[in-house]
Amino acid sequence: MQKFTKTLLIILILTFAHSLNVNAEDISEINDLIENAKELNGQEVTVQGEVIGERMVRGDYSWININDGTNAIGVWINKSEADKILYYGNYKNQGDEVRITGIFNRACVEHGGDVDLHNNSIEIVQNGHPVNERISYPKIITTSILSLFVLISLLFLLKTIKSNKATD
Repeated sequence: MQKFTKTLLIILILTFAHSLNVNAEDISEINDLIENAKELNGQEVTVQGEVIGERMVRGDYSWININDGTNAIGVWINKSEADKILYYGNYKNQGDEVRITGIFNRACVEHGGDVDLHNNSIEIVQNGHPVNERISYPKIITTSILSLFVLISLLFLLKTIKSNKATD
């Protein structure tokens, strides 16, 4: 009886532990979507990544791009849903991280045959923020030395050109 109880307990623990990972498996990597485009065409998928670039408004809809670290994809999204996104990733900002569920299109007829995702729902997972870029001191020193070298070279070149004109 004790062996049966232990076995049952182990099965319950493994079942519970497996159910905790279900959400992570539901999120597809963008690169996997592109590599398996034929099989996934027209299916509802969920992706998660940083919103990058710029929002492109097209009437009542907008284009946004998201990058999950494996690849990037364009998302066709309702303009009011896109209004929720505050930061788009670039050199000055870390973009909002979003989880998007939508219909994957291998060659979207509506959008000129491009690979895209038509949004059904969007969730802001983590807000973006401005990035304070710091230039390291070695870069400042190297830039100063190289600038000085260019200036000296330019002065030497001008002196050489003047002396050649004087001898002509």
